[in-house]
Amino acid sequence: MTEQRSAPHVLAIDAGTTSVRCLAIAPDCTVTASSQREFAQHYPRPGWVEHDATEIWDGVRACVIDVCANPALDRESIRGIGMTNQRETVVAWDRRTGTPLAPAIVWQDRRTADRCAELREAGSEEETRRITGLRYDPYFSATKMEWLIRNTLDVGPDLCFGTIDTWLTFKLTGGAYVTDASNASRTLLFDLHTGTWSDVQLARFGIPRHSLPEIVDSSGDVGRTDPSGLGGLRVPVAGMAGDQQCALFGQACVESGMAKNTYGTGSFVLVNAGDSVPEGGERLLSTVAWRLGGKTTYALEGSIFVTGAAVKWLRDKVGLLESAAETGPVAESVPDTAGVVVVPAFTGLGAPHWDPYARGAVFGLANGVTRAHVVRAVVESMTFQTRDVVEAMTDVLGTAPVELRVDGGAAVMDILCRLQADQLGIPVLRPRSTETTALGAAFLAGLATGQWDSLDTITHSWQAESRFEPAGDRAAADMAYARWQRAVARVVAFGTG
Repeated sequence: MTEQRSAPHVLAIDAGTTSVRCLAIAPDCTVTASSQREFAQHYPRPGWVEHDATEIWDGVRACVIDVCANPALDRESIRGIGMTNQRETVVAWDRRTGTPLAPAIVWQDRRTADRCAELREAGSEEETRRITGLRYDPYFSATKMEWLIRNTLDVGPDLCFGTIDTWLTFKLTGGAYVTDASNASRTLLFDLHTGTWSDVQLARFGIPRHSLPEIVDSSGDVGRTDPSGLGGLRVPVAGMAGDQQCALFGQACVESGMAKNTYGTGSFVLVNAGDSVPEGGERLLSTVAWRLGGKTTYALEGSIFVTGAAVKWLRDKVGLLESAAETGPVAESVPDTAGVVVVPAFTGLGAPHWDPYARGAVFGLANGVTRAHVVRAVVESMTFQTRDVVEAMTDVLGTAPVELRVDGGAAVMDILCRLQADQLGIPVLRPRSTETTALGAAFLAGLATGQWDSLDTITHSWQAESRFEPAGDRAAADMAYARWQRAVARVVAFGTG
């Protein structure tokens, strides 16, 4: 215990959509200490989702202080902080006071759907896609910033916009105003080809350049923590990347063609695309995976808006589950869904459909249907949405991934992993540590502080806990997927009708 306690550690801050966490991670990738705080979700109008940025910062500060006080950890062993965050969420604050100027607009928020449609109809989406790798969707940051300027904020010299990584780094360091290339690439304002803010996009959305942070590498010292707010802790903030890019890094998908899926509130399939900007077309996103030593690695991404959130809906809204932990056992209690299909389009459909107006539906209800069939249908919807994205990726890249590495809360379910392998026809690998998002942040900081010395060291530290081979009836899997596709077509038609 003494040896582990005094070994060098990196603190990984994981600022998610519903909670913040801090984990102290040792060189062998184990978690020595951790702390977590949930924060409130605010829904002021249908389709609007907001957070209190101060509450997020207070939660992070409390978690860091908790971890530093844990007797299992030698405080002097902490070498630095790595950060990962919910992406696309926008915070606006005053540079002088560090005070938020409005509620944070969350990535799930759909208030700018009509503005995105207006931009699309004006004919500029193809140019935007060429520059940023993204499409017009309320998901991304720029239309949220534009909305705040048009409806809430005065544009002055002290106006700061940032995603959650920028906000927390500013607060942790007492003023460092930076974002890494992976988070910048999620804003609709970043030029994938030059690695800088795009003048064309800034003008399109009316965003002043002085209100955006400096873009830095994903690994490197960007400033020291202010000890006055962290119980005396003074260490470098040395790594940052968006949560899905961190999960890709934490899964050691450091070679081109390697793919992962994170089953969280939503699900995000990323494939490492190497050092060239991939062409995502109309169905997928091109994005920065990370930037190390000035060299950019890119990724192809399919963003699925609702997977784990559908389990929360089963528990909190319709009362079919008492706890999320019941999901797997209840789903396994029946051999199939009895024809039930759940399309959880609660906030529209993401990749590869990109329909912000779609809404969720349950199909196939009959007298024999039980809660177990509906729960299993929700689990199956996760695998179908993932197959939607992987097939689109295969079309773009010309080759399918040879395996899928999985993480996130729902990945603990064996039934999900088995069904996913059957749907994709490739092995699904679940790592020994499912804390891959936090681990990715730790790896990025650890590369900068010497805790890990190379990408090879990181690759060798990754271990699979379970491997799920395709084992089911392929014809039955394809038939179930075809039924899913028919259900999605009806949801899309309903949303536009």
